[in-house]
Amino acid sequence: MDEMQISEIQDKLSYSFKNPELLVQSLTHSSHANENMKSGMASNERLEFLGDSLLGMTVAVLIYENKSQLTEGQMTKLRAELVCEKSLAALANDFGLGEYIMLGRGEEYGGGRSRPSILADAFEAVLAAIYLDGGFEPTMQFVSDRFKKHLDDPLSGNSDHKTMLQEMIQVNPGHTHVYEIIDETGPDHDKTFTVEVKLNGKPYGTGTGKSKKSAEQAAAKAAIQNIAKTVP
Repeated sequence: MDEMQISEIQDKLSYSFKNPELLVQSLTHSSHANENMKSGMASNERLEFLGDSLLGMTVAVLIYENKSQLTEGQMTKLRAELVCEKSLAALANDFGLGEYIMLGRGEEYGGGRSRPSILADAFEAVLAAIYLDGGFEPTMQFVSDRFKKHLDDPLSGNSDHKTMLQEMIQVNPGHTHVYEIIDETGPDHDKTFTVEVKLNGKPYGTGTGKSKKSAEQAAAKAAIQNIAKTVP
């Protein structure tokens, strides 16, 4: 990524990095990092991990401060709709994030720039990069600028099955559920994940997807369907 591209993306993000290397890393897909291992280039996976948590927290703050009429359950559902993969990919497309992501050759040829999972992960990684570079205030501003206008019209347009399953389980105090990756297939640039959701240690649903998040959603949907079959 050259200086002109760094300047362009900073303008689109409305944030100027003190350490541009954080921005570069946030836009480095694992496929590109793997092809350039000798250079010591790091992928955006660790930043994506941090950004995922930051996004949930900052969007929660935004909802709390602007939607005082919503109940806890309604706030949880709205947050899930706002931060789902489809929503984040749409927001990333709003400022052309895909054209700046550094991809490996296989991912490039496979249409990775428009793949929702890659766009969503890059969005979260960029958020983490802003936080590490400038702290909470610019991070919150970035989230507010992009999400506040969607508080009344979430971009996802889909039900969030993970949230639905969580709400069903919460009716019975003491019940727990966990998601486990039980299989990964395909090359790094085109992986398919299989996830199993367990309720109180018992397998209740499995799902597959091109990202861990989409596989978890599919597993949650399967679990909901299985629970429904057991209800008289």
